[in-house]
Amino acid sequence: MDFRQVCDNARGSIGPFCKACYVCNGVACKNTIPGPGAKGIGDVAIRNWQKWQEIRVNMDTLCENADIDTSVVLFGKKFSMPVFAGPVGAVKLHYGEKYSDLEFNDILLEGTKNCGIAAFTGDGTNPLVMESAAEMIKKYNGCGVPTIKPWNIDTIKEKFDLIKDSRCFAVAMDVDAAGLPFLKNMTPPAGSKTAEQMKEIVALSPAPFIVKGIMTVNGALKAKQAGAAAIVVSNHGGRVLDGTPSTAEVLPEIVRAVKGEMTILVDGGIRSGLDVFKALALGADGVVIARPFVTAVYGGGTEGISAYVDKLKAELCDVMAMCGAKTIAEINRDMLYKA
Repeated sequence: MDFRQVCDNARGSIGPFCKACYVCNGVACKNTIPGPGAKGIGDVAIRNWQKWQEIRVNMDTLCENADIDTSVVLFGKKFSMPVFAGPVGAVKLHYGEKYSDLEFNDILLEGTKNCGIAAFTGDGTNPLVMESAAEMIKKYNGCGVPTIKPWNIDTIKEKFDLIKDSRCFAVAMDVDAAGLPFLKNMTPPAGSKTAEQMKEIVALSPAPFIVKGIMTVNGALKAKQAGAAAIVVSNHGGRVLDGTPSTAEVLPEIVRAVKGEMTILVDGGIRSGLDVFKALALGADGVVIARPFVTAVYGGGTEGISAYVDKLKAELCDVMAMCGAKTIAEINRDMLYKA
């Protein structure tokens, strides 16, 4: 099974909103919530993808002809490549009736673990979403990152209680989810966090904490001040606010501000191994990819995940070889054209 077959298979079971496109670029599903699209006109999801395509790489084959090693150590764990599946919650709402959150997370975590990578898991207003995520992460020996929405502090403590026995190697909060419609006007209140509030949350976390949803240098510095171990440069896949820049556009300045002081991940429109290479060359330590992994689950289960990961790895190996990088550590900004 290749990834095109996975996409074909997914179209019959992934619900009415996602079109399981061969290239997931945000065009066919814009302005679809529920679903994989965005609130508003959906221009940011499209821009995320487009800006990675505009970056060019420098081919250099006057170098040693050697085996390519895509492995990397992040959060004290070795992965086959610096790619994580992104968090998805409330899958029945967004992707149809085929899977419950428990079933989806079971497939996602097993599939990614089998491929030597890991997955972020999602959250939702229903406590069962996080309970199922914690249960599945524990089942797969902690090979996952539960991702908590920016609830009020009492709810966050309840979420931490749910995941503390999961053996997860990190915990995340997608603070940019403050812009999702279902988080508005909640009781108790949920939404944006100050640096001081985030510091309290980080101190309570049962594992190294990742702040997802950073789009400015100031935001990165506040996450660092709060004690976060890592950030994800992210605009929530373009789902929460029109008119923002793409993640590719803001990544370089954030890298200059905090590189070496915390782990930097990036998401948003990254779809191929070539895109992964570009993100690493701009200074990211790893990438997060969400929507295509959903297609992989619905189109082939764990086999679909393997098909997508194999595609990513083959593409990444090819561009590394053609640009003169034998290891992930050798990828650098000079391998990008006028970046």
